[in-house]
Amino acid sequence: MEDPIRVLIVDDHDMVRSGLAVFLETFDDLELVGQASGGQEALHMCRKHEPDVVLMDLVMPDMNGVAATEAIYDEFSSIQVIALTSFSDRSLVHRALQAGAIGYLFKNVPIDELAQAIRAAHKGKPTLDPKAFRVLVEAANGQPPLGHDLTDRELDVLALLAEGLSNPEIAERLVVSRSTVKTHVSNILAKLEVENRIEAAALALENGLVGREGEGSRV
Repeated sequence: MEDPIRVLIVDDHDMVRSGLAVFLETFDDLELVGQASGGQEALHMCRKHEPDVVLMDLVMPDMNGVAATEAIYDEFSSIQVIALTSFSDRSLVHRALQAGAIGYLFKNVPIDELAQAIRAAHKGKPTLDPKAFRVLVEAANGQPPLGHDLTDRELDVLALLAEGLSNPEIAERLVVSRSTVKTHVSNILAKLEVENRIEAAALALENGLVGREGEGSRV
């Protein structure tokens, strides 16, 4: 019997790491060798354990997954990285793959498919979620950039949302009604194709639609 594929989990959420750890235990050919909560720790764990495959979250506070992936590939030619994220925006897909990720999957992927992706990565074969593949096709066809259809006022709301302000606080800051803010937030979520304001804020910061600490706001 061949040695199991050694896997490192990188995610800043404890529950996600715990869930993935349980998942790995169900497959005899996969072995968890470590967990990291950020990019810097991931690089340290790679030096310590030299895993075969890394499951890499992309949006993390200390060093994001794109930078961590690039650093890992710069130092370890034998380690394969699979981006495992909640975000499907074009910029993030491109940057993750350009950094060296051999796969791009979403966190709701069925466990059997994730296991197959890990096995494929270990053999040097890429795995792309259909959504990520569609993003690349759209980019090749000249689709407009993320957030191109956001209005100036929606960008203002997005900047304040990224600061962590609630709808009532945004309404007070912009001197508009709460219902107006609610409408803007709904439009923002729809245009960015995300499910909640937390994802919208993370996506906006990650792609430079707004600055850190609301630098992108014109308010």
